Amino acid sequence: MKSLGVVALTCLSFSSICAHKNTQKKQAEDAEKRAAAAVKASGQEGPQKSAGEIRLAKDLAELKLEKGMSIKFPNGKNDLMYFQIEIKPSENYWQGGRFTFTFKIPDSYPHEPPKVLCDQIVYHPNLDTKGNICLNVLREDWSPVQTVTSVIFGLLFLFIDPNASDPLNSEAAKDLMQSTSNFKSNVRKAMMGGIINGVRFTKVI
Repeated sequence: MKSLGVVALTCLSFSSICAHKNTQKKQAEDAEKRAAAAVKASGQEGPQKSAGEIRLAKDLAELKLEKGMSIKFPNGKNDLMYFQIEIKPSENYWQGGRFTFTFKIPDSYPHEPPKVLCDQIVYHPNLDTKGNICLNVLREDWSPVQTVTSVIFGLLFLFIDPNASDPLNSEAAKDLMQSTSNFKSNVRKAMMGGIINGVRFTKVI
């Protein structure tokens, strides 16, 4: 039987979690209201805009990319829900490469995370050959207070500090853990469009 102290601590922990979630929800709702007010004030409000589009427009207006990063809208800026981010790492294994990530934003954003794929086949522990990405902010760490900025900088961080302990490409992860020099050699080979373990990688330099 639990002591009263343990029960009280459990209840307190549960209350703290609930309070944190309620705070996150309120912050997200406030952000959406501010975004809607900004769109209305600019005279660009229209019936075709979803709540997700309004919130995304605010997030993109506040986005500040690091050097070596750029954004483009293949369908023009009338379609904000589909865009691409290019990252050119300036350090570590992938330095000198160009990597493009395609973002598709659901209408339910920010209550659901963006759908993101890497356009190239990259030798990386956290990217598979289909372009899927192992990034916590796109999975369990997503919440309505997160933004596309969180995702974009999460992608940049994958090139700075790859996570071999939570891989999508287990062979690349094993390579990194066993020999950083061999991993570096394989990354360069892949970036040149080489073949590793029967897979041809995309030339990105």
